[in-house]
Amino acid sequence: MAIPVTLSLKGRALRYLAVRELSRAEIERKLAPHTDDPGELARVLDELQAKGFISEQRVVESVLHRRAARQGASRIRQELLAKGIDPALTQQAVADLQASENARAQAVWLKKFGEAATDAPGRARQARFLASRGFRMDVIVRVIRGDLELEGGGFEPDD
Repeated sequence: MAIPVTLSLKGRALRYLAVRELSRAEIERKLAPHTDDPGELARVLDELQAKGFISEQRVVESVLHRRAARQGASRIRQELLAKGIDPALTQQAVADLQASENARAQAVWLKKFGEAATDAPGRARQARFLASRGFRMDVIVRVIRGDLELEGGGFEPDD
């Protein structure tokens, strides 16, 4: 018969961090039910952060790596803020994404639809899809109208 092992707060935190990068706020939310002493939790988190186990920069890089190819800057911004990432760091990450917003939106659109819609309901459906992915409306309009050049060749919109 196995003896149940109770993990310390630090052990639990390290187990969570072994799976993926988490922000301090995320780890705090996960560990809060396992302690009655908020001071102990703060000490554990401070120690892990001081040793480099918790890093907001790595969390941002992880989210960008996983999401940037499929989502727009506003959706990624929302996710980073929900994770408790510093607003200044979030703003910098979003500003870096803005440069590739057109190309990323076009790639997502091409993968999903492949061709421009021929009627207003079709264009509206395509616009809603891109908006749900967090792309800006000006980018969505350009992608759907075909105002962006495809890589490896031009894209001529139907007049």
